[in-house]
Amino acid sequence: MTDLSNFNPNNASNPNNNIFGLPFTEEEARLVILPVPWEVTVSYRAGTSRAPEHIMKASLQVELLDNDLADGWRQGIYMREPDRKLLMKSDYLRKEAELYINYIAQGENVDDNKFMCKALKEVNAGSRFLNDWVYEQCKGLLEQGKLVGLLGGDHSTPLGYMKALAERYPSYAVLQVDAHCDLRPAYEGFEYSHASVMFNALQEIPAISKLVQVGVRDLGYNEWDYIRQSNGRVVPYFDRQLKERLYENESWKHIADDIIDQLPQHVYVSFDIDGLDPKLCPHTGTPVMGGLESEQAFYLFRRILRTGRTLIGFDLVEVGISNNEWDENVGARVLYKLVNLLLSSN
Repeated sequence: MTDLSNFNPNNASNPNNNIFGLPFTEEEARLVILPVPWEVTVSYRAGTSRAPEHIMKASLQVELLDNDLADGWRQGIYMREPDRKLLMKSDYLRKEAELYINYIAQGENVDDNKFMCKALKEVNAGSRFLNDWVYEQCKGLLEQGKLVGLLGGDHSTPLGYMKALAERYPSYAVLQVDAHCDLRPAYEGFEYSHASVMFNALQEIPAISKLVQVGVRDLGYNEWDYIRQSNGRVVPYFDRQLKERLYENESWKHIADDIIDQLPQHVYVSFDIDGLDPKLCPHTGTPVMGGLESEQAFYLFRRILRTGRTLIGFDLVEVGISNNEWDENVGARVLYKLVNLLLSSN
């Protein structure tokens, strides 16, 4: 066990320590954060692949006392170094994807251009590689008895983690906080697009019994058709509907309990930072007006745990980077809250 006798949680964080200034090694930590620096298929603004290293820096400003688990940090929290080879692969394929996206945006036929066909093939192959890499990393950590939080990168990154969890939990729900449904099949030709992660999860992971989406306010016709034809496997709580219920004097407690009633015993949280009001995350990849306040999301998560349900894992994705470090600051605090909720649930 880590010797904490000389560690004072009231002191300024030591930048030579790990995430949140904590002195744990991976072996000593109960919870390991896996950074996934990947954003190949982003279709608007880039930057999320660098989020893990920026959040690491911002985390040194986070106070360790969390009102949901006062001494949770003592159980051991550790974040791995972002894999530089994976980041370089993401950068290379991102350039390929940008050329391809710009080409099809002009209405050109991909089949008429061998280079674009090659680019699409490489991006899809790279995304399959990423899924396998995440699966293997998470499977290894779970087999060691670790709790795992995944830190993206874009929203395509957690698919492999959800597959690894399916080997341990034959049935679980995904609670998705997001501005988008992410239910598009092969968006822009990319099989594992950030806009397709939940479509792929539902197609490839039968263990996911239900997908409950909270805060959605931007979706396409095909996604709406998919939801309606899902026989209740996908349950959206659109931002407009949530706001109208609040405006008509329904309490957030009542709304949260309504959402929770849709969830089974085991719950995985997929937290896209753009599910929050963009004043909190203005540099996320695809910001959309509206959204949740951070405490609304945290209140929902707390009530899930109070019902006796179990949080089995989480991802935090789509955190942007900014000159004033605001997005990273918010990301670090959301990450710390998710970490403590996962620890308290297990």
